[in-house]
Amino acid sequence: MPLQLSNEQLKDAANEFGTPVYVYHAERIKEQYENLLEAFKDTDVKFFYAAKALTNLHILRYVKSIGCNVDCSSINEVKLALLAGFEPSAILYTSNNISFDEIEEAKQIGVSINIDSISNLKKFGNKFGHRYPVGVRLRPNIMAGGNLKISTGHSASKFGVPVEDIDEILKVQEKTNLHIRTLHIHTGSEIKDVEVFAKGIEVLFEAVRHFPEVEVIDLGGGFKVPYMPGEEATDIELLGKKVKEEFEWYEKKDGRHLQVWFEPGKFLVSEAGYFITRVNVLKESGEITFAGVDSGLNHFIRPMFYGAYHEIENISNPSGKKRKYNVVGNICETDTFAEDRLLPEIREGDLLVFRNAGAYGFEMSSNYNSRFKPAEVMLKGGKAHLIRRREILDDLLRSQQEI
Repeated sequence: MPLQLSNEQLKDAANEFGTPVYVYHAERIKEQYENLLEAFKDTDVKFFYAAKALTNLHILRYVKSIGCNVDCSSINEVKLALLAGFEPSAILYTSNNISFDEIEEAKQIGVSINIDSISNLKKFGNKFGHRYPVGVRLRPNIMAGGNLKISTGHSASKFGVPVEDIDEILKVQEKTNLHIRTLHIHTGSEIKDVEVFAKGIEVLFEAVRHFPEVEVIDLGGGFKVPYMPGEEATDIELLGKKVKEEFEWYEKKDGRHLQVWFEPGKFLVSEAGYFITRVNVLKESGEITFAGVDSGLNHFIRPMFYGAYHEIENISNPSGKKRKYNVVGNICETDTFAEDRLLPEIREGDLLVFRNAGAYGFEMSSNYNSRFKPAEVMLKGGKAHLIRRREILDDLLRSQQEI
């Protein structure tokens, strides 16, 4: 069984640090990383934690401590990674539709860079030529994840250089003497089917023959984690075998060794995260019973933004008689976490826990309605550590100026 925090540990965290609160289980992150290492032990592979999932500095430091590299989506994430102690050589920077100034700054720091537009490739080639190896993010025209909000590799996606424009990349390379070391794709999130990754590998094997200097194939991330009871995750053991077979076949066929990179984010931290709320009010409306909690889309937007399902538990009354509830927030918007959810009887003051909340939970939070962002806590070695305090009014005012 995967490592989990107990209800008592979660209740203790809520009582000590208040609610709402995010709680992260450090050892679960390590367990997921070790699962990846085991699945891909026979392949020349590097893993880069996709920091956009959760950028708390203490989480980044922990990720570094277990031996993982880091993937950054902005120059500020790069700077956070440096503050967390990552060497530039362990940092990958992959962004989209950004100012070339940001790419230049990343180059000055000395991190690995993936560029996702012809325009910025031209600028990079003209300025740095063959002196600095770079990666190119391709759009493989593969639909993954079953949801346009989480699929990034389909033919209408804003991400990457369309694979049919490889001739344009080659023109830039010829004109500027650009050193292309890496070919990169990321088809989306929640990819359960190993064959989706296999299709991406096929696209990159076809593309790599045009680029004799390429040493790395970056397959991005998108491993699925189970959200609903009975749901299956990506079979990473099967994926590890598939990747091994494909890359061994390619090396034997072309006599060319390629290193594989992955960028897991959600896979590492999602199941390690718990979001704990307290029930403010119960409200009856015909056949509907609303359980209104002390949070909303300002703290945990995934159910509203993506239609994401998160398991909810009443840890104050786990053995209570089950009833249906609409679990809703306290924001002046329709912020419904769950409809007609069968839960043990809820009473005002009960603690409700949202599972699988480690990825894109706090990270996508806001101060909407001038609400404070919640605290973040990391449990490591059985001890709870406050890694971000709850905001106060001064935090809302700090960047506002007198006129």
